[in-house]
Amino acid sequence: MWLKPEEVLLKNALKLWVTQKSSGYFILQRRRGHGDGGGRFTGRLVGALDAVLDSNARVAPFRILLQVPGSQVYSAIACGATAEEINQHWEWLEQNLLHTLSVFDNKEDIVSFVKGKVKALIAEETSSKLAEQEEDPEKFREALVKFESRFNFPEAEKLITYYSCCCWKGKVPRQGWLYLSINHLCFYSFFLGKELKLIIPWVEVQKLERTSNVFMTDTVRVTTANKERDFSTFLNISEAFRIMEQLADVTLRRLLDNEIFELDPGLQDPTQITKRLPRKEKLHEVVDCSLWTPFSRCHTAGTMYTSDSYICFASKENGCCTVIIPLREVISIEKMEDTSLLPNPIIVSIRSKTAFQFIELKDRDTLVENLLQRFKEVNSGNPLHCNNLQNNNQNSIAFGSMCTLGDDEPACLGTEASQGKERSECEKENNYLLNAEALRSDFHQSGVPGLDFGKSREQIKESLWNDHFVEYGRTVCMFRTEKIRKLVAMGIPESLRGKLWLLFSDAQTDLVSHPGYYVHLVEASMGKCCMATEEIERDLHRSLPEHPAFQSETGIAALRRVLTAYAHRNPKIGYCQSMNILTSVLLLYAKEEEAFWLLVAVCERMLPDYFNHRVIGAQVDQSVFEELIKEQLPELAEHMKDLTALASISLSWFLTLFLSIMPLESAVNVVDCFFYDGIKAIFQLGLAILEANAVDLCNSKDDGQALMILSRFLEHVKNEESPLPPIGNHHAFFSDDQEPFPVTEIANLIHDSYEKFGDHSVEQIEHMRYKHRIRVLQSHEDTTKQNVLRVVIPDVSILPEDLEELYDLFKREHLIRCYWESRSVVSERHDPSRPYAEQYRIDAQQFASLYRLLSPWTCGEHTDLLAHRTFRLLDENMDQLIEFKGLASCLDVMYNGEMNEKIKLLYKLHIPPALTENERESQSPLKNPLLSTSRPLVIGKSNGDAVDYQKQLKQMLKDLAKEKDNKTEKELPKMSQKEFIQFCKTLYSMFHEDPEENDLYQAIATVTTLLLQIGEVGQRSISLGSGSDEFTEDLQPEASASDQDAVFTDTVKTPHKDSQPSPVTEGDWTVSFEHILASLLTEQSLVNFFEKPLELKPKLENAKLNQYSLRTNGMSCQSRTEHAKPSMQ
Repeated sequence: MWLKPEEVLLKNALKLWVTQKSSGYFILQRRRGHGDGGGRFTGRLVGALDAVLDSNARVAPFRILLQVPGSQVYSAIACGATAEEINQHWEWLEQNLLHTLSVFDNKEDIVSFVKGKVKALIAEETSSKLAEQEEDPEKFREALVKFESRFNFPEAEKLITYYSCCCWKGKVPRQGWLYLSINHLCFYSFFLGKELKLIIPWVEVQKLERTSNVFMTDTVRVTTANKERDFSTFLNISEAFRIMEQLADVTLRRLLDNEIFELDPGLQDPTQITKRLPRKEKLHEVVDCSLWTPFSRCHTAGTMYTSDSYICFASKENGCCTVIIPLREVISIEKMEDTSLLPNPIIVSIRSKTAFQFIELKDRDTLVENLLQRFKEVNSGNPLHCNNLQNNNQNSIAFGSMCTLGDDEPACLGTEASQGKERSECEKENNYLLNAEALRSDFHQSGVPGLDFGKSREQIKESLWNDHFVEYGRTVCMFRTEKIRKLVAMGIPESLRGKLWLLFSDAQTDLVSHPGYYVHLVEASMGKCCMATEEIERDLHRSLPEHPAFQSETGIAALRRVLTAYAHRNPKIGYCQSMNILTSVLLLYAKEEEAFWLLVAVCERMLPDYFNHRVIGAQVDQSVFEELIKEQLPELAEHMKDLTALASISLSWFLTLFLSIMPLESAVNVVDCFFYDGIKAIFQLGLAILEANAVDLCNSKDDGQALMILSRFLEHVKNEESPLPPIGNHHAFFSDDQEPFPVTEIANLIHDSYEKFGDHSVEQIEHMRYKHRIRVLQSHEDTTKQNVLRVVIPDVSILPEDLEELYDLFKREHLIRCYWESRSVVSERHDPSRPYAEQYRIDAQQFASLYRLLSPWTCGEHTDLLAHRTFRLLDENMDQLIEFKGLASCLDVMYNGEMNEKIKLLYKLHIPPALTENERESQSPLKNPLLSTSRPLVIGKSNGDAVDYQKQLKQMLKDLAKEKDNKTEKELPKMSQKEFIQFCKTLYSMFHEDPEENDLYQAIATVTTLLLQIGEVGQRSISLGSGSDEFTEDLQPEASASDQDAVFTDTVKTPHKDSQPSPVTEGDWTVSFEHILASLLTEQSLVNFFEKPLELKPKLENAKLNQYSLRTNGMSCQSRTEHAKPSMQ
């Protein structure tokens, strides 16, 4: 294969290579120990070293060097694993380059020419390989078939990609195939007759990292709660690790954080440009191209990203140029004539008399077709725009007028003017008077001495921005370059701040896309009382109380409307503290409706997962900040061993964008940078603040002193160029200093942050977020687990370690089902906002699976029926879901309960609501000769003696009557004959395959016969009109009574002479729990069965081994059966 030319110094090197061919400029060499001549000691030593090294460190046995005559420096340009491969490269060099090189006079030109040719070959080879993978799916299809057959997942488990690699088991590597699917990491190996299958759900991954040791130069380590797995010898380990990170991140957020995420098929890296788009935007195409940039008068190479509603461009050179084009702004997309100077060009024209020219687009026709289709979909709600499309296409905008606006161009940004009429009509119908201007304009203070300098600086800034607009554009589609970043770092002029925040955050597009939306939200939300509105009312007067705008009802009312409307729009977030401070500042610089859409952009796009009850996003960024401190400020990190204190101090920096801890006139400059650069600006500013205070922090004695140092510093960050009067900060720690403290200019602090810490890209920060989000989410899961166990442990007798394993099985059962179900079902069963013990819930089918694995009451085919009855019993609120506590309490009774508790549970399983009407009607077991009411109640014993139960039964009934009066708990309903029949079925099934099976069958036959006769006695007493539970002993049996029934006659009270016997109905037959318990206690074998000690741990160990395979196999068979049904019909 061709190599990127790298210099190799041969002088005084070990004799590891043997030259086989040589020409004027190229040398072909073979490594000792390979091929001929390997029999010597040196060759054997080199060959042995190459054999034991990891494949990433091995050296190819053949190579070609570029030779510079008269120099000891050579360049490796090709390598090969076989002589045939390297000879093909050699022949190509002889045929294509050797004759050409003779025309060069300068040796440096020869070297430059050869290196350029080799790089071109590498690029061509790479592109052809990618094309081969995309155009020939046969290889992937073959891998998919193997994946499905080896792991037997349901069809919904989509395979993303696969790699050949090694899985290390201790110090032994197992070569095989790594499969990455949407929910699992799977590895398969078959080596020397041994098969290895490994399945790791992404949701169980606690850490992903690249590491190395003595045996492996570069490995991917996957850490779960119980084990670490190392994978190595990837062909492209960086790509594999990137995809693994993204899959783990997406799955964890989808399943553990209850978020809605759609997996991009390409799993492309996020970029500075695409991270600004709404979360719901789906990326469609990523195409290399070049864009005409009029400010540099050339085409700039970069990448085009297309999504549902946007066309984006990012230059290859970081920071050179980015563009965001909402399709709502587009009026035409046209193909131009293909020429040698402009290959495959297209023109995208937008409303503000601007056109963008893209060239060098591969598969241009398909791209334009897809863009036009999405363009029509986006504008389908705007008929006027669609009708004008044809006219706009016929009268195309001139290419030369790109991004140059005349002096008469209106200063409106975006398409606000085009939608203003619609919004104003909606507002007329609104009962609430919305603020038409930013609060800053209504409460602007003038005449304050010392502000003339600030005003003059503002005028200079406005002039610079106006010049920039002329050259780079003034709409949301403006060219964003390093020049605009410098302007933002200087501070945006007060008059342009709100408008530019709208453009940089792309809230402008949301604003014009939803005319009247905010008004309707205000009407729907105002006046409604809920927890969010109560919290909002409590915080209204704490929001910038030092600013005059929020000392009046006008500002307070606007703040109330925006916060309440957003809580109504997004109930999942509702209202969180710090939203009030941020919204107050937004209202100062933007109109009320604009402030609402800015808040939407911050909460839902720019700071995702920040504003909820768990603040996952903020915690993740705190972890990222800790890593950046260790990387950028190692001395500070070394002094402060525990960086969590700094992270907790800086939490408010991220949540309020420094607005709560820095003077307002300085903090708004930070917000400027945030809206342009995103969270990257907060990270680098935080690092700059820590660096400025590093010496004092290193000398600090405790966390409290570190907090005081940083608070004092931030309070003295001033903005001398601000035209506004200084406004105090009530959140600050120090309002009056006893001694002077040096003042820091905010512009200088921001400049230092960009100069010293601005080299981290969005991609790098997102990469760190992947890693730390896994840790944060798993930490929350551990907290949830410990809290659930803390609640459940006092109520059960299960050992804490067994209960912990049981929780893991319960959670895994929930997740296995969630992998392949619809999103709505998943969200119903897992809600992180609920109390800890109620966050995970399972349905009847999942409970049945756990019941089969864990229950000691196995009843053969009857087990599933008993499992579903148990589920109905535990589902007290009848929502078809149960929590972990229900499962634990049920198993606790089965394993650790007293006999009466176990019998009571069995009894409850055979009366409503556990037993349904359909189950009552199932076939009766009374056909069995052992279950007959006509059998005499006399049992023969093995020793020939006989025991008459008449006296025992009489005494039992009397005792039960006495105990009933002493009961304090709620009496269980009596069991009907049909319910009793099902109870008998369960008992018979439970004894199957027990070592004492025969004795148990005999005992249960005796008890069953006894209970049937008790039920008939009760039935007869009711039919004779007895309403009393008392029993007499001096009764004589009726003449019509059978001999078998005579034994019970002394328990029946004589009816009144005048009373007539009523017909016996089946519905009158009943037996109570006390009857059943007392009867069972008469048989020692039954007592032994229910009181024998049971161990839960073996069941848990078996369940851990078999739970996954049983569930996936069952779901796989079910999905295949459903898929095959149409063909069978």
